[in-house]
Amino acid sequence: MKRTIMGLITCAALLGGCGDDSDDPGAAETTEQAAAGAAESSPSEAAPAARRRGPLLKLRDSQLGAVLFDGRNRALYLFTRDSRNRTRCYGDCAPAWPPFLAKGGRPRAARGVKQSLLGTIPRRGGTRQVTYKGQPLYFYI
Repeated sequence: MKRTIMGLITCAALLGGCGDDSDDPGAAETTEQAAAGAAESSPSEAAPAARRRGPLLKLRDSQLGAVLFDGRNRALYLFTRDSRNRTRCYGDCAPAWPPFLAKGGRPRAARGVKQSLLGTIPRRGGTRQVTYKGQPLYFYI
């Protein structure tokens, strides 16, 4: 787990130059924590068939150690200027570092990722960004 965090912190340093310094009072975010438990849902927690599945996060080895990836094997990054449960990457930052959005439902944990550490926060415009331990996650273009 320490290697995972170190890998994420190392990747997060790359984001240091991006961000919006404005404090938008309408952007107060809270974490929507997923229920603590195993990496996969139990049959009793099965969602209705019409409900879409949320994004998948998985843990993979990299040159930096264990790193979080999305379900399509794209690396995920932290932004060092973000605070817990709050994103600052808007404007010029967002095209270079697109947020990892939770389309279709709560994020899901693959083997090696703790479901209880996944959540989402609201972004301007009504979308929800995936978080890990309260830290918003991004891709790099």
